[in-house]
Amino acid sequence: MKILILGAGQVGGTLAESLAKESFDITLIDQDSDRLRELGSRLDIQTIQGAASHPNVLQRAGADDADILVAVTSSDEVNIVACQICYSMFRTPTKIARIRSGAYLNQNALFDKHHVPIDRLINPEQVVTEQITELLSHPGALEVLDFADGRAQLVAMRAYLGGPLVGQALSFLSQHMPSVDTRVAAIFRRGQPIIPSGDTVIETDDEVFFIAAREHITAVMGELRKAEKPFRRVIIAGGGNIGARLAAATENSYDVRIMELNPQRAQDLADHLNSAVVIQGSATDRELLLEENIDQCDAFCAVTDDDEINVMSSLMAKRLGVRQVITLIGKTAYVDLVQGGEIDVAISPQQATIGTLLSYVRRADVARVHSLRRGAAEAIEAIAHGDRKSSKVVGRRISEIKLPPGTTIGAIVRDDKVLIAHDDVIVASDDHVILFLVDKAQIGAVERLFQVGLTFF
Repeated sequence: MKILILGAGQVGGTLAESLAKESFDITLIDQDSDRLRELGSRLDIQTIQGAASHPNVLQRAGADDADILVAVTSSDEVNIVACQICYSMFRTPTKIARIRSGAYLNQNALFDKHHVPIDRLINPEQVVTEQITELLSHPGALEVLDFADGRAQLVAMRAYLGGPLVGQALSFLSQHMPSVDTRVAAIFRRGQPIIPSGDTVIETDDEVFFIAAREHITAVMGELRKAEKPFRRVIIAGGGNIGARLAAATENSYDVRIMELNPQRAQDLADHLNSAVVIQGSATDRELLLEENIDQCDAFCAVTDDDEINVMSSLMAKRLGVRQVITLIGKTAYVDLVQGGEIDVAISPQQATIGTLLSYVRRADVARVHSLRRGAAEAIEAIAHGDRKSSKVVGRRISEIKLPPGTTIGAIVRDDKVLIAHDDVIVASDDHVILFLVDKAQIGAVERLFQVGLTFF
């Protein structure tokens, strides 16, 4: 599969690196020759220096035989024009574009083949906002991922000393909670993955990924650590696109205060927000944080566009007594360095965005993909098709399916019902099967597992 990526910034560069590891034919276009040289020297990709929306540059990059165009430059207009040119001149089958401006996103009828031919819009700010909103509604979670339109959720939590399940085998969970069905999909212990079985014992500081129906998530979380009170007071550091979206999304559910250094931007936020309180000042101002009673705050979300400010304000807030800090980190390599200490959750907008792209490059019928642990692991919602003769999964019990190494099936969503993947569950055609892969080298094997044989047609 040939994929053309426009823009070698953080999202484009991270996407190119992730896909290059899977042996896709990647061509990356950008005007920054130094950036292209740096990426080209360490990745097996082609690079083209030039304006991403110019027809001659796109032709030189091979747009006439590309399968997918991913336009993620910093300019909405360049992304839009590039998609139009690839549709009109090169008939590129799939066109994906990052669009940030609400002036475009609010026009629902604008993006279709009759007007602006973009098949999928990506808005990183909205993806991150949704991710943080889910974390706020699940105190103590490291990640909360939706599948099957939210009917099932995969949650990552750190097991803390004193939690009911710590020191117990996983089989104890079903005995202790007979009315709640769940499955532990994977455990990361000191950074290394463990494929769990019934006799696996949870240890303190294990990062545990479990899946359950949405209505059971809170009950299962209570087994891994002491139940936490719901968040009530939230402070948002940074009034940019993400901060403004987050404040608007949460102000009706929490007592929200948003801190913004720029006076004009702070006034604009005050004019547009309803109940959220806007504070003009620096998130790294210790005295200001004390004035705002940071020690009585439940969650501190640092979402400025400056990694250093986000990290420093988060560390200060944590030391001044806030319960949980959620920190936006633009440089993906830094995420593992800061998460797990005084910073509870570090979010990479690049990884959050890449998951929405990966469903388009998977060769099976894939409804949703989440990239996990900085791209090392992946959670996939694959749709099963065919019958017992044409499919390797349909008509078979979970115990009969030959899964690739490091792969587990966590749950099956059938219509509106969530079935936890116990050994005796039989997969039916059109089931949404949720898999967890701790080794992305097995992606190809999983794709082949869900491809339908010729006898089905």
